[in-house]
Amino acid sequence: MSEKKKTIKGGEFLIKDTDSQDIFIPENWNEEQKMIAQTCQDFLDQEVFPHLDRIDDLEEGLMPSLLEKAGELGLLGITIPEKFGGFGKDFVTGMLSTEITGAGYSFAVALSAHTGIGTLPILYYGNEAQKAKYIPKLASGEWKGCYCLTEPGSGSDANSGRTAAILSEDGSHYVLNGQKMWITNGGFADVLTVFAKIGDDDNLSAFILEKNMDGISYNPEEKKMGIKGSSTRQIFFNDVKVPVENLLYERGKGFKIALNILNIGRVKLAGAAIGGSKKACSESVNYANERNQFGRPISKYGAIRHKLAEQAIQIYANESAIYRCSQNIEDAIAENLSAGMDEQQAKLKGVEEYAIEAAIVKVFGSECLDYVVDEAVQIYGGMGYSAESPVERAYRDARINRIFEGTNEINRMLVVDMLLKRAMKGKIDLMTPAQKVANELMSIPDFAEPDTSLFAAEKKALAGFKKAVLMVAGAAVQKLMMQLAKEQEIMMNVSDMISMIYCAESTMLRVEKLVSQKGEEACQNQIDMMQVYFFDVADKMQKCGKDALMAFAEEDELRMMLMGLRRFTKVQPLNTKEARRRIAQTLIEKNKYAF
Repeated sequence: MSEKKKTIKGGEFLIKDTDSQDIFIPENWNEEQKMIAQTCQDFLDQEVFPHLDRIDDLEEGLMPSLLEKAGELGLLGITIPEKFGGFGKDFVTGMLSTEITGAGYSFAVALSAHTGIGTLPILYYGNEAQKAKYIPKLASGEWKGCYCLTEPGSGSDANSGRTAAILSEDGSHYVLNGQKMWITNGGFADVLTVFAKIGDDDNLSAFILEKNMDGISYNPEEKKMGIKGSSTRQIFFNDVKVPVENLLYERGKGFKIALNILNIGRVKLAGAAIGGSKKACSESVNYANERNQFGRPISKYGAIRHKLAEQAIQIYANESAIYRCSQNIEDAIAENLSAGMDEQQAKLKGVEEYAIEAAIVKVFGSECLDYVVDEAVQIYGGMGYSAESPVERAYRDARINRIFEGTNEINRMLVVDMLLKRAMKGKIDLMTPAQKVANELMSIPDFAEPDTSLFAAEKKALAGFKKAVLMVAGAAVQKLMMQLAKEQEIMMNVSDMISMIYCAESTMLRVEKLVSQKGEEACQNQIDMMQVYFFDVADKMQKCGKDALMAFAEEDELRMMLMGLRRFTKVQPLNTKEARRRIAQTLIEKNKYAF
């Protein structure tokens, strides 16, 4: 199957079409994957949800014990190779487990930190001795991991960290001094991946530390707005002696480790956010069916149905993008392996190839969760503001995701920055299609009768959306050149346009593939969600495009491009009210998120 796929490179979705049969859709999970998902769900139901208050109270030893129980079931090692005690499953299966456990509030944060940033730096960059020593115990949960990058003066600018390491005179160890903050799992982690600069190096290096090393001390647990059950501490390193064999990878290559692990973390965060979104949507539907006002359930009212339907639309679109990206990563890994790369390098390069898509799904996935939990509180009304309700905790816990794994603002700018860098290196040809769009602005619009076949309208709209962003981005690059990087407002406008295209196209491809398998009649809700999403994206595309163009273009050039923008973002009329009502009706009947 992999050989038949025409997988496009990272970022190429903007200039190339994808065949719907070449993407993975969540409706096609196999039985083994469904069993893994059920095991994750059972664990949450039995071990996490009954103890949420105890978890949020940071009850001594509770979170570590939950991670150990998860390790006994194999949930910490789903994608870890079998030789290190894991199950050796693929990236997409790992994403599924991340999605399901993502509904686990603070537990989800501890789990993700352990299996992601706590384990993967050693798995992907460690030498054989390091992997053999640490990975089996991290996979079983006997040891817990954390990742020490952020400092009081270095957040988004991680490479400016001041934690320092000096090689001892006899060359046997490094002496580490410094301070790290916001360290998830910091209160109980046995293994710490710590970033520091050696001597006068410009770039960070990474070290593996163990909590029993002399000179490591901790501040008390941070008091936070949300994810209260997640251990978050400042950690201090005072003349900590780190054996030279605990240098991870190569000297001065720590920043590379940090960037690549963040790429993985972004996709995983998006998956976890969708898991949380689905739970909050189900809670919303359930409450709307139970709560009576003016003699009937509030789920009977149009205002509530609009909210429920929009929750589902946002979730479905983001889920489509996340699993498309995940399968692309998996296909790239398989291709790298077949080309003779070693396993860890193949995985890192596979994720790196889709760093643009990873940033997109991180931003939109976290903002989807924020939207869904906010509307969940609104649907619950006064009860939603009470700590007695399940959505109050969800609302508080969701907010951190727009800051985790690089703020959404940083990620938005990364989308554009990485795309332009790929174009400059010749990996993607953006100039040719951008020039074609510029020429098309001078041509007469096509007034042919619209194609009314299924998906024709969306494919036409999608082609227009891509032209819109190529026009805006192309003009911005031409006009501003090297100054564009300083025009962050324009960068974020363009980034949102690119990201909406990716999510809209992913949704259309998913629905198209699903219809090919089940037929149009069985997929009416999915078609409705796709059509409403496209209809709304058209307005948002035009708004972002206008804001960007008016920031740098003038007079005739501006008028011409605004006309082009209107042409490229034009979509067919749609009764979104009726479409949303049909979507909401299915949710209400099934009393949960049902897609």
